Amino acid sequence: MSDSDDIAVRGGSGDSDVAAQGGVFAGMTVLSRLSGLARDWALAHVVGATGAADTFYLAFRIPNFFRRLFAESTFALAFVPVLSEYRERGSHAALRAFVAAVFGNFVVVLMVVTVAGVAGAWLLAAVFMPGFLDDPERFALATDLTRIMFPYMALISLTAFAGAIQNSANRFAVPAFTPVLLNIALIAAAFWAATGATGGVSGIAYALAWGVLAGGAAQLLFNLPSVARTGLLVAPRPNWRHEGVAKVIKLLVPAVFAGSAYQVNALIGTMLASLLEEGSPSWLYYADRLWEVPIGIVAIALGTVLLPNLSRLHTAGDSQRFNDTLDWGVRTGLLLGIPAAVALWVLAYPLVATIFLHGEMRPYDADRSAAALRAFAIGLVPLILVKVAVPGFFARQDSKTPLRFAIAATVVNVAVSLATFWWLGHVGLALATSVAGIVNAGLLLGALIAARHYRPGRRLARTTFAALLGTVGMGAALVFGLPDDASWTQAGHWLRVGWLGLAVAGGLLVYAVVVIAGGIRPRDLRHRA
Repeated sequence: MSDSDDIAVRGGSGDSDVAAQGGVFAGMTVLSRLSGLARDWALAHVVGATGAADTFYLAFRIPNFFRRLFAESTFALAFVPVLSEYRERGSHAALRAFVAAVFGNFVVVLMVVTVAGVAGAWLLAAVFMPGFLDDPERFALATDLTRIMFPYMALISLTAFAGAIQNSANRFAVPAFTPVLLNIALIAAAFWAATGATGGVSGIAYALAWGVLAGGAAQLLFNLPSVARTGLLVAPRPNWRHEGVAKVIKLLVPAVFAGSAYQVNALIGTMLASLLEEGSPSWLYYADRLWEVPIGIVAIALGTVLLPNLSRLHTAGDSQRFNDTLDWGVRTGLLLGIPAAVALWVLAYPLVATIFLHGEMRPYDADRSAAALRAFAIGLVPLILVKVAVPGFFARQDSKTPLRFAIAATVVNVAVSLATFWWLGHVGLALATSVAGIVNAGLLLGALIAARHYRPGRRLARTTFAALLGTVGMGAALVFGLPDDASWTQAGHWLRVGWLGLAVAGGLLVYAVVVIAGGIRPRDLRHRA
């Protein structure tokens, strides 16, 4: 093995600037989320909150359900700690053999699931969308869309596998930018459909479904050159007896069950939303898309950069830096998450009106989406803390503790959903997600502290106080400085854009001034692991 090969393979070794890595990931995620908002603007303009829109959004949740079950954070949580162990302690040949074995096994599983999903599309549609069973035409559309989009699950799962390899080598830019390609594909499909070439609203839904599949293929191909630069682009070689595979499975089984718990929440929410008034699934979708902007920029960015670094520190036996790195994650999450949550609450209607209130979207739809967004905002900070805390367990190859807490959170989510959805409608489903997040975050952080894997210090208290103080100032400025909802409804699009831009800029300025006055400096966000 050459020296250059060794450097490529051991890209995750040594001292890491975690803040810089998080900044790179967050920066790329900003581009991804902006393109996502452009995509949602296009979809809202073309299909609004119509019955066909509800059907597309619900059908799109089906491959995403399995994607989140088999891939993304679930798979990375089990794969990256073992990959880091091989990277730190094993040879180049052993590392490549391990990746090839995991890759091969993953391909086999995805092929089986994909074939079963396409063949059983009607059954999946019935399970996920029981409210459509009494409408044969709508159910047939749901089945067709599910059949078209289900292979996206395999494509994006392999993309997530490629992203995990890159992240373990401290390469974060390409995986974070990757979602832009799906957004571009859907925007292109929406504008093509808007020309009338697809014939009717149902035809638009078909065009969007094919756009999803094309976007999935583009995402996978885009990641391959970056994986090659890590030295780990290998041919799949299924091997269920490989020692490393056994370790991954040991971590993966609880992780999948934990992921199943989260997906049960999503499944129940989807089923209940299909039973509510027309538009409810779309209102939840638009609110969720806005909620996901700070989740991607803050929560997922922190979780993604923490996992490989905490895994490396645990492998090296450096408990003090492990604690310090976790503390940096919690402090950064609070400093960015608290103002983001309040901003989502205060700016809920302005955000929805500016981005979605045009074309087929009605003011009533915007109001209902804003109500769901406020309910989601309650759970933003807890979800950020969950994304920070979970790597603290998986880096230590402890996947059972997060599983227990995920099950508890699922029980809470289901209970709150069933108790509130007839009363609060779709808002109750969003609120249930937030309440479950609060429970999960409390359990995870409590367990880390009790086991002394995390020992909060004075810097956390100082950061939290400054964040709360700054958020009060920002919130007051927004509440007293914004036009009322009726003005946002009546204003033209570009006037809304101008108002929203001023509100965001002004809010950020007030928050930054108060936080700095409270003693927080940019250096407090820097950290090396």
